[in-house]
Amino acid sequence: MSEQKKIAYFLPNIFTALNMACGFLSIIFSWRGEFYQASIILVLGSFFDMVDGRVARMTGTESSFGEQFDSLSDLISFGMAPAFMVYNAFFISYGRLGVIISFIFLLAGALRLARFNANLEKVSSDYFQGLPIPSGAWGIVGYVLWAEQFPFLMENVYIAIPFVVFYAFLLISNIPFASFKSSTWVMEHKKRSLLLIFLLLIALFSYEKVMVGLIINLYVLGSIFYYIKHRKSFKGIFDWDEDVERVEGDK
Repeated sequence: MSEQKKIAYFLPNIFTALNMACGFLSIIFSWRGEFYQASIILVLGSFFDMVDGRVARMTGTESSFGEQFDSLSDLISFGMAPAFMVYNAFFISYGRLGVIISFIFLLAGALRLARFNANLEKVSSDYFQGLPIPSGAWGIVGYVLWAEQFPFLMENVYIAIPFVVFYAFLLISNIPFASFKSSTWVMEHKKRSLLLIFLLLIALFSYEKVMVGLIINLYVLGSIFYYIKHRKSFKGIFDWDEDVERVEGDK
């Protein structure tokens, strides 16, 4: 293998490692009680996570190793780190209940990644089966940042508990969430899409304590509303029982 090819294979894994580093640093910040820093570093990690796959596809260096490395990195950055953060921010004084609620999110994230890897060749590129784990982490991060901006949220654990459980449920649900990878509207309105992304990034960097939670919750609620409204058209979208039976019958 040439040196250029080796570098090409190494490049996407660098971004995956940077994502993992962000998760590790977030855990350290959470342990210190620096929840704003812990949140922002996870947002940065999510951008590294978006880049690694795109770099691998652009360079033609997608591999089974890269997929597994990416999943392990995601479990640390978007499973363990937000679970640890939400425990330290809201539940540390609630004993076993706090541990259980935080662990539920971590467990749901692990199950989400395992299901994704098992069905990698089956899932439509148009829709995710359940909320992607980076988006789940954004939900937790958004809530923590809201609590930094609005202190009453930090003091009211009875809002935090259902919020965390709700996002854990979304991770393992069969609700389809749009990936926008082959969206007809995006393809037909490229300039508008780029302008919208640009405006969202400006708002995100200007008012991060509000915008992270606002963006992810609009995406989640919009996806749920769209699913309920068009439920019949999504029937069987993630149903692969027939394929399983056919494979077992061929053995």
